[in-house]
Amino acid sequence: MSTHADAYPEVHPRSADVGAAAGGTIVFLHGGNVANWMWDPQVKALRDYRILTPDMPGFGGRVAEEWTDLAGTADAVATFIAEHAEPGPIHVVGLSMGAVVALHLIARHPGIASSVLVSGAVVSEVGGVTRLLSALQFAFWERAWFWRGQAKAFRLPKDSVELYVRHGLSVRRSNAERMLREVYAGAVPENLASFPGRFLAVAGEKEPAIVSASFASLGSLLPDAEFRLAPGMHHVWNVENGELFSAMVRRWAEGEVHTGLLPAAPSL
Repeated sequence: MSTHADAYPEVHPRSADVGAAAGGTIVFLHGGNVANWMWDPQVKALRDYRILTPDMPGFGGRVAEEWTDLAGTADAVATFIAEHAEPGPIHVVGLSMGAVVALHLIARHPGIASSVLVSGAVVSEVGGVTRLLSALQFAFWERAWFWRGQAKAFRLPKDSVELYVRHGLSVRRSNAERMLREVYAGAVPENLASFPGRFLAVAGEKEPAIVSASFASLGSLLPDAEFRLAPGMHHVWNVENGELFSAMVRRWAEGEVHTGLLPAAPSL
């Protein structure tokens, strides 16, 4: 899927110098306006699993491509998994846009994963101030200072800021506009209830309320799903607290919910 020779790898074999996990593959789906390099803390922490970090169309190694829609992106991810996953359980992890893609993935391909973990998934229509601010950002899309401000707002570590700025400037505004328009329209993917695997939805405790408000829609279709809050965390908390995020993913792949997460009711 990658089109850039120097892009962050999309396939990460198990490291030979670490103990083997129970077996299987973890697939990480990145957020919007970033790329698969956002998962580097998790790749380093979970080296005993086979890890897949595909880029989405229009981002990272695929920045020259057109973003079409969530359904097509989910189908492309399904193909990538089929080509690169190892035998054994497959665990899908998505954050923000990647979380929404994960929902479409399991709705369209219910048998593809043993478990799914989504963080920051929004399935309600986004409006009001959030939509207004998103529209305003496009006026500054080609300004490096805008992306540095975004990096600060997301609490990215200093060694990630320039990479984030370079990548932000590389993303075509038309792709970002189409992606955000579809994500912000909301709605739970059709056939999501057909997913038979384990499902965990997480929101940062300090994220906008619309994220945890989406728990109700997800819970109505997936009655056995788990819902949690990450204490003190914001939206991009896989880098804000990479240690906790990675530990959460590991425990979930092992069949449990990390005890460091706060309980949350899907009626929020």
